[in-house]
Amino acid sequence: MTLKSSAGRRLSTLRRARLPLTSPVRRMRGLLIAVAVVFSMCAGRAMQVQAFDAQSYAEQAADQMKQTQVLPASRGEITDRYGDVLAFTEDTVQVVADPRMIRTNGKMADAQMTSRDREIAATAPQQLAQILAKHLGNTPESYLPLLTDPKSSYKIVAKGVPAQSFAEIQSDMTEAKLLGLRRITDPTRRYPNSTLASNLIGWVNKDGEAAGGLERSLDKLLKGTDGKEVYDSSPNGKIPLGDNVLIPAQNGRNVGLTIDSSLQLMAEQRLNKALADSGAEAAAVIVMNPNTGEVLVMANGPSFDSNDPGKGNAADMGNRATNNVYEPGSVQKVLTFAALLDSGTITADDKVTVPPFIKQDQYTIKDAWSHGEITLRARGVFAKSSNLGTIVMARKMTKEQLHSYYASFGLGRKTNAGILGEAAGSLPKANMPDYTRDGLAFGTSVSVTALQNAAALSSVVNGGVYHAPSVIATTDGKPYTPANQDTTPRRVISPEASEEVRSLMEQQALNQKSAAFTVNGYRIGSKTGTARLLDPSCGCYRKDRLVVSTVGVAPIENPQVLVYAVVWNPKKGGSGAAVAAPIMHDVMALALPRYAVAPSSSKGVKLPLQ
Repeated sequence: MTLKSSAGRRLSTLRRARLPLTSPVRRMRGLLIAVAVVFSMCAGRAMQVQAFDAQSYAEQAADQMKQTQVLPASRGEITDRYGDVLAFTEDTVQVVADPRMIRTNGKMADAQMTSRDREIAATAPQQLAQILAKHLGNTPESYLPLLTDPKSSYKIVAKGVPAQSFAEIQSDMTEAKLLGLRRITDPTRRYPNSTLASNLIGWVNKDGEAAGGLERSLDKLLKGTDGKEVYDSSPNGKIPLGDNVLIPAQNGRNVGLTIDSSLQLMAEQRLNKALADSGAEAAAVIVMNPNTGEVLVMANGPSFDSNDPGKGNAADMGNRATNNVYEPGSVQKVLTFAALLDSGTITADDKVTVPPFIKQDQYTIKDAWSHGEITLRARGVFAKSSNLGTIVMARKMTKEQLHSYYASFGLGRKTNAGILGEAAGSLPKANMPDYTRDGLAFGTSVSVTALQNAAALSSVVNGGVYHAPSVIATTDGKPYTPANQDTTPRRVISPEASEEVRSLMEQQALNQKSAAFTVNGYRIGSKTGTARLLDPSCGCYRKDRLVVSTVGVAPIENPQVLVYAVVWNPKKGGSGAAVAAPIMHDVMALALPRYAVAPSSSKGVKLPLQ
């Protein structure tokens, strides 16, 4: 077979297999039908959107345009008794970048950008970085990665930026026709005096939540109620003539304290010195107006900075003056003698036979100094702080009487002064065992807080009237009473008994050798205390763990200031006279002239002790 004949057969076969072409008219008719179908579908969809579902789609579109912004309430200020600010909220913001907006100069897509938009967008990151560095610090290069992330539309550039600084950033952006930076309201709580009264005031954490002290216990008053704004927006921001719904925020209340911040500062400095000198674990000082119950100073040490609580030690961030309970020791003899004198059980000149020791079940009680059987006046028992003489006299009262007096002085229950975590202390029941009654008389078998005891001591030196201690004076300038606190003054002992108590306290001061018990120009009354601390590691009392204290009142003839200092576990000095009395003295010497208290018109006279 020749090549030519084979090729001819293949060509013939292909011709027979080729499909016939469709008529041009038929093809045109099919194309027109397809186009008509497509247009019909579009028209139907348009009819659905514009006629039947118009309202629904309009609402969806409107919802996509709406933005909701929370308008945070401004937290109320905390001020001292003179209006000096202790805590306030600064108007700060978070600066947020939208890298996608920066890249398109605010257009929703690249295709919408004009040549001018592209020109601005090309240099926008560098210009914005320079503006940020100008107002916020750091280098322009440090901001560029946040401004140029191609996958993000939300990058936090900075936190805690003053609102005024962001206003200046916006001004520079407007001038340069730049977009892509916005603000989120993020107020910052500030404490201008750092550590001052921080254990009392507390702090607000970085999330804006009250986390301690008065900030937390008064949170409902201070924080207020947030508002909100709902508005129409576009990629370029709020639409000026769009819908706008504004619900204003209700700012928190301002709180005024009874604290004198200047005296508080001086007391805290004195505490810090005492801690350094004695190596003590902690200390607290209460300064009170005994005639009103107003707390002028509530100092704690060690302390912390409310602006930076994360650096504080957990053990130092509570309020030891109200939260720590301890046995007060011989300071409590002030209350025991108040009960004995008011009930008529004794007089200051009564002679008391004091044994060398008292055996009570398995316990042997002695005085701080060794002696045989001696005779002292009741005044001498107090001035020399004889535990044994105090027990002898307290046994003349019934347990029910003694318990009733102590309860009337506020022991065994919270003061309800509005301070977070306040402890109630403990007071034995009226049917207490004999050994408990004996311990109660000289300051063991009972536990107190410093605030609780200061209020009790005030009640027996001010003429015999108990005033609930107050720390919070006002809210928005109006008098404030904490929930559950009974502020009604009540008489606890007679004026005459109160005068006798003050006389005993003056004799205690006059018979001390230390200069810590004299304040130039003023007659002073005092009482010291020393007790063992409970060791949590063994649940026992140890001789090397002590709590020491001293209370002072002046002028003794008409007390205007009470100072109560408590020191926990001093390593140097083992008594209230050695460690706590110097603190009391120095704070008292500052407080009396500060409040223009008139000096005493006469000098104190020693009275017979034996």
